[in-house]
Amino acid sequence: MKPFLTLPFCCFLMATVVSQSVQKTMKRLPDTGQKNSYTATYGEDNDYNINIPFFIKNNNGTTIDTITGLMWQTTDGGEMTIENARLYCDTLTHGGYADWRLPTAAEAFSILNLQNNNPALDINFFTKTAAEYWWTAEVQANDATKIWATNAGGGIGNHPKTETISAGGTKKFHVRAVRDQSAAPSIPNHFTDNGDGTIADHLTQLMWEKVPTNAVQTWEQALALAEGLTLGNYSDWRLPNIKELQSLNDESVVQPSVTKPYFQNLSVTKYWSSTSLPNQTTKAWYWSAAFGITTYDLKIVANNVICVRTVTAPTSNINRGNINKQFSIYPNPFYDYINLQNVLPNVPLVLYDLNGQKLYEGCDWAQHNFSYLSNGVYFAVYQNQTFKLFKQ
Repeated sequence: MKPFLTLPFCCFLMATVVSQSVQKTMKRLPDTGQKNSYTATYGEDNDYNINIPFFIKNNNGTTIDTITGLMWQTTDGGEMTIENARLYCDTLTHGGYADWRLPTAAEAFSILNLQNNNPALDINFFTKTAAEYWWTAEVQANDATKIWATNAGGGIGNHPKTETISAGGTKKFHVRAVRDQSAAPSIPNHFTDNGDGTIADHLTQLMWEKVPTNAVQTWEQALALAEGLTLGNYSDWRLPNIKELQSLNDESVVQPSVTKPYFQNLSVTKYWSSTSLPNQTTKAWYWSAAFGITTYDLKIVANNVICVRTVTAPTSNINRGNINKQFSIYPNPFYDYINLQNVLPNVPLVLYDLNGQKLYEGCDWAQHNFSYLSNGVYFAVYQNQTFKLFKQ
């Protein structure tokens, strides 16, 4: 299933747990990168800023995703068959590292930017190539001739091996290798049934409806429905973005492609996301629970809805639905790197510990590796504004 970092999760009364050990290679699930608004109805993708994408492009041909903690090839390895893609990653030495591998489907999908199209990547950090698709390490559960791949349009799906040019097809499937910067630990349980109509995902720090609504909705109706939901004593439910929705996918099963018994109420149908198609704004992305592909539909079409909420709420300087327009610091909690948004040039950031000891002062915060700091609470001062930060 999906590899993510989890934070210590709350304990719930009457919780049901089925042992399901899972490896986590991604520290957090990044936002989609969608910045534009496409409706006056509250609840669309850009209304929520939780884990804003933040990359660092190194001078050795690698790019670090500071949200997931993964290191990627900046320029993909070109078109090739899936067999050669596996061999390529297994034997690659690049940027001074020799432990490269093919990404999982979740990892490959995590770097896509859904504000962009063809490619759906941030080309400030990833080189634009002729790729139409990128291979992953995942094989379709019931058909070994099909491989999961992301695409330059922003989706992910299962494709025949033979579609790529090198295998006799007509499409360009490229390879982009990834590596772990630290050992990927395991957690004992992926999901917990909280006993109150909600399911906790310990990998993404998301909470889901256990039983989705029976009534199909247009996209606008789905946004309003999710915003108005009260369940499990929580009223901060919302429609998930497409990355959050796709994180429910279990590539080891099909029809539906979800983990049972936790999501046995999900149908083999389409579920709306809050993410619009930026180049066709009358359409929005959905996730199909039959096999787990993501694609899009006209917003006036009625599809199913499953609602989500963030267990670890955005901190005071990154407010739900209203990012601080003066300054904001992200990610928060942070791991190795921090970044500032809407800042002034040549104004230093100062970081203090709880005792008021100055730990850092400078303007190179985006490149400064803070991994040496202990986990805990810190205070950052910028332009006389103080931000409370959490290191994990």
